[in-house]
Amino acid sequence: MVPRDARGRRGVLIRAALALALLLGGCAWGRSEAPRALPADRDAPLVYVALGDSTVEGVGASSPEASYVGRLHARLRGVYPNARLVNLGVAGATSADVLAGQLERAIALGPHLATLSIGPNDVTGRVTLETFERNVGAMLGRLARETRAVLVVNLLPDLAVTPRFRASAARDLVGRRTVEFNGALGRAARALGVEPVDLYGPSREELPRRPELVWSDGYHPSDAGYARWAELLWTGVAPRIAAR
Repeated sequence: MVPRDARGRRGVLIRAALALALLLGGCAWGRSEAPRALPADRDAPLVYVALGDSTVEGVGASSPEASYVGRLHARLRGVYPNARLVNLGVAGATSADVLAGQLERAIALGPHLATLSIGPNDVTGRVTLETFERNVGAMLGRLARETRAVLVVNLLPDLAVTPRFRASAARDLVGRRTVEFNGALGRAARALGVEPVDLYGPSREELPRRPELVWSDGYHPSDAGYARWAELLWTGVAPRIAAR
């Protein structure tokens, strides 16, 4: 048997190696068309649609406005006063749930901006990597083909450093699968010229020293955590605001 501390070190090394592979693999980007942009007309009735799981719904936030989706909407309204938000996020949703229950509604709304945050329930629910990658590719593919929306997708934060998992026997498995699923998200996004916003690196650095970023359940973001998510995700939105 491998000693427990050796298993822990081995898990850290595996996660580090996978993270490095993910970063190296993200250097080459294919783009078949010019990057999409949000309207130059600041009075446009911009529609922002958010798809995903409990982090999109805002579990852990003290109000809908304090979630990262609410905060992004507030930032958008600072540029586009007529911006409208439709939040389709559902707690517990997997990639299959978003594909079956949210995607058609999102497309029908004709969004100018669509954000997708999905994966933790696939990771912990033992959904296969191949199934997850296929689902994400299908979602982003249809959004790209059937709307003119600017698409923003985030990589998963490191679930293994949350209080729920960092002292758990499942820590190494969850950490490894998080990196693997981030690889799938990155590949699916790059295939369509969509730049994923990195939450993984900042979470590994910040969560261990800033416990206030995590809600009382030890897993979901707190108001402060969602504020940080919104700050990071805005870096994927701001460059797509067309100049007047």
